[in-house]
Amino acid sequence: MASDADCVFCRIVAGGIPAEVVRETERTLAFPDVSPQAPVHVLVIPKDHRADLDAVVADDPELAGELLRECAAVADHLGVREAGYRVVTNIGAQGGQGVFHCHLHVLAGRQMSDALG
Repeated sequence: MASDADCVFCRIVAGGIPAEVVRETERTLAFPDVSPQAPVHVLVIPKDHRADLDAVVADDPELAGELLRECAAVADHLGVREAGYRVVTNIGAQGGQGVFHCHLHVLAGRQMSDALG
């Protein structure tokens, strides 16, 4: 697996930083966000280091689909799929990305603002 020794998410994947695993597949890992923005806030990441979703789509579009399927599986696993959930990813500094390892946020457990439409 490709990794970046300075990347916090790569260190989580490697076991160097503990995280509560919500779901795991051969190529993905899901764990709670340390700064939750909703009652349910789980990150879904590829185990291989990819800077952002654009890099995943360019390098491995099948993995991009797997990440989305895992977001739905996390929502189902946590019992929020039927009520509804939001999936968000930030790309680049101006897009609000803080950790430059692709990650999708699964948010649920409260009414989400419809500010995005």
